[in-house]
Amino acid sequence: MALMTSRFADGLAVDSDLVAAAESAVGQALSRLSGSADLVCFFICGDDPDAVARAGQRAMALAPGANVIGCSATGVIGDGQGVELTPAVSAWAATLEGARITTFALDTLTAEDRFVVVGLPERGSDDHVAILLADPYSFPTDAFVERSADVLGDLPIIGGLANGLQGRGSVRLFADGEVYTEGAIGVLLSGSVNVSTVVSQGCRPIGPTMVVTRAEDNLLLELAGQPALARLEDIVTDLDEDDRELVASGLQIGLAMDEYAERHERGDFLIRGVIGIDPEREAVAIGDVVDVGRTVRFQVRDAATADEDLYDLLDAHRERLGRVDGALLFSCNGRGSAMFGSADHDPIAVRDTLGPIGVAGFFAAGEVGPVGGQNHVHGFTASVLVFSGTAGGR
Repeated sequence: MALMTSRFADGLAVDSDLVAAAESAVGQALSRLSGSADLVCFFICGDDPDAVARAGQRAMALAPGANVIGCSATGVIGDGQGVELTPAVSAWAATLEGARITTFALDTLTAEDRFVVVGLPERGSDDHVAILLADPYSFPTDAFVERSADVLGDLPIIGGLANGLQGRGSVRLFADGEVYTEGAIGVLLSGSVNVSTVVSQGCRPIGPTMVVTRAEDNLLLELAGQPALARLEDIVTDLDEDDRELVASGLQIGLAMDEYAERHERGDFLIRGVIGIDPEREAVAIGDVVDVGRTVRFQVRDAATADEDLYDLLDAHRERLGRVDGALLFSCNGRGSAMFGSADHDPIAVRDTLGPIGVAGFFAAGEVGPVGGQNHVHGFTASVLVFSGTAGGR
């Protein structure tokens, strides 16, 4: 449980009556704060989108003096645990004296063959981070996040893709009293607030680092001057039986974030999925478009690697920052019990490493966070927004 005297606190309630769950979870978070709430975030898992909306409206009404955002999800995180596919509400509250908090709602307009995002707040010189919660069915999150530097400069964006137990049409987003059934919402944190981000992709490299020597759209045709498929087959042949099983269950590829590094090891890559092969062209299809000259390395992911990666990153973060006060956690819905056998793994890892702090979040359909100084949408990651007592990096 969060400390009673903390500036950050969380709450969790599991109840088929979602309005009652919202009252309990938000009430827990607010009662554990040492001061009044400036920012409240909540997350709702429920079968009926209308019931989710009513619970969200009640949650927003419980903190009239705060900026409040929230979303629906297929699982929620709070009070040191995760709850998947079960009616529940988690909440997180923060006292952020000296911070400037700007809530926003985003929508898209289409003009010819391009889209324009409207609703972004004006940038300020003391902006630190934007938290983004998006409907994956109606908002072009990937394109928006990947191109965010064009509009937002180096501002980190962290958050996740919301969802609902009924899929398309069941997503609900909440911001300052309003309920949204599409688009994206979020909050911009500026002024006197110390925040930093941790993005754990949880992958382990296999085979050598290679340069893309021929490519077409998302097809890798040649790696290091040889057909990409032949390169991959050679790598798999040299693996032990356990790693071959990991390849069969979901091969990944890492795109090097620093082309000039002498070595590229775990954590030095942006991870993307390998989505298929083209035997006729001896090509490998991946979930991104890669330019010729880019350095890549195939990767595998398993529970042990994901566990080690998250703990290592959080430990290093705590060592660098000193005191940590609170955190928001956006964990992939493919993690939790599907990966670790327990929905509690990621929230326990955060508290094990960062301390008995207020932590809440949800299981996302995609996670947003910066890697190598650039914002990206990820899969199978844990993206963490850390609030510290000392100035931290991004």
